[in-house]
Amino acid sequence: MTDPVAVPFWLLVLIVAFAAITFASHFLFPSVRWFFRKRAEKALARLNRRLDRPIEFFKLARRQDMIVRLSYDPRVLEAVADHAAETGIPGSVAFEEARRYAREIVPGFSATLYFGFAIRLARGLSRLAYRVRIGKVDAALAHIDPKATVIFVMNHRSNMDYVLITWLVANRSAISYAVGEWARIWPLSALIRSMGAYFIRRGSRNTLYRRVLARYVQMATAEGTTQAIFPEGGLSLDGRVGPAKMGLLSYIVSAYQPGGRDVVFVPVGLAYDRVLEDRILTEAAAQGTRRFRGKPLAIMAFLLRNLWRKLRGRFTGFGTTAAGFGPPVSLRRFLAEAPETPTEELGAHLMAEITKVVPVLPVPLIAAALMTNPADRAALHAEVQALQARLSAQGAVQKLPPQGAEVTLDEGLKPLQKRGLVNENLQITAGSAALIAFYAAPVLQRLEPSGDVAAMRQT
Repeated sequence: MTDPVAVPFWLLVLIVAFAAITFASHFLFPSVRWFFRKRAEKALARLNRRLDRPIEFFKLARRQDMIVRLSYDPRVLEAVADHAAETGIPGSVAFEEARRYAREIVPGFSATLYFGFAIRLARGLSRLAYRVRIGKVDAALAHIDPKATVIFVMNHRSNMDYVLITWLVANRSAISYAVGEWARIWPLSALIRSMGAYFIRRGSRNTLYRRVLARYVQMATAEGTTQAIFPEGGLSLDGRVGPAKMGLLSYIVSAYQPGGRDVVFVPVGLAYDRVLEDRILTEAAAQGTRRFRGKPLAIMAFLLRNLWRKLRGRFTGFGTTAAGFGPPVSLRRFLAEAPETPTEELGAHLMAEITKVVPVLPVPLIAAALMTNPADRAALHAEVQALQARLSAQGAVQKLPPQGAEVTLDEGLKPLQKRGLVNENLQITAGSAALIAFYAAPVLQRLEPSGDVAAMRQT
């Protein structure tokens, strides 16, 4: 028993390595995990005390656990059985397909990354690129039931929308986004997923995929997860607030239980003096397609050019960006009106409310005035004042310089002239009409007769 045993050196190394791994996995790692978990729980408790709407346990669950929960949800299993019967494939194959969709959709939220990195990055980018003017978000959220699920519904003007709204509600909650396939590029996908976003395949006709996605959205809503969605389903190609697509809204409405947690939609209107993707969007509109893609070299050149200007102190930003908040819409109260087509009427109502609160900024206002072909600066000034009077009469949200119409005229006209869209004689240059119309569209849309559905009682 006590006799020495001779073993090769390589075998000794393996024995020691396995012993070390066993010790670490059974004694060291659990202790370290317990230490850091306790610290994380204390930090999260402090964070939740600061937030108006604490982070939900659903959002904090381990991603793998959520994938399993979604995959084995009774409604998903029912969808798997239906898919197997319709396609004639084995049930195990259909289940693996559903589980693959679940892994694709489910996010892996990290509170540390979201509040420690993402919000600082969003704040820095927003302030670097724009002058940010915020609407009355406190007034919009003040009277919402703390137990209700809050869903921000927004118009989609730019990919900067994600950055802007993340910052604007940073001290109130952590938002879960629905993002399209553009964000599924590694390593961007891992970063976005860790910030709580879930991926969706826009326009997918796969019934099983749609049912798995629907169930995830319904579970998140039932658990109180604060969300942000763009009902238009994509960036606006013409600058207007478009009609709602019924996908995500139909998932939420169809699963709502009158006796359960209320769902409150908060309309948010976003506006920019300069939409960074404006040329890409107007070209796509001219071609009549949504299959547009940015040119990597052109994007890199744009970023490097403006970085060089920033380093030389010549970068003044892209003007103003602003957000307006409309009155919250309670799904419980909306459905109490017993509309015949609740999803369609809700979508129309929300888009009408968003249109009302899209802020009017200097560049869009001047672009709208230029559409009348003013003869000189005095005529342009008069047209701007006339537009402001009409907007004020309709209760439009105006985020304009407080110094008056002359400063508004300068702030709106100079960027257009600097980009070569308008010449010194105030004439729209050749090939620039589509861009001027793109910026004028939200102002002109706000002045159109309201197409809102019947007024609904709101929270």
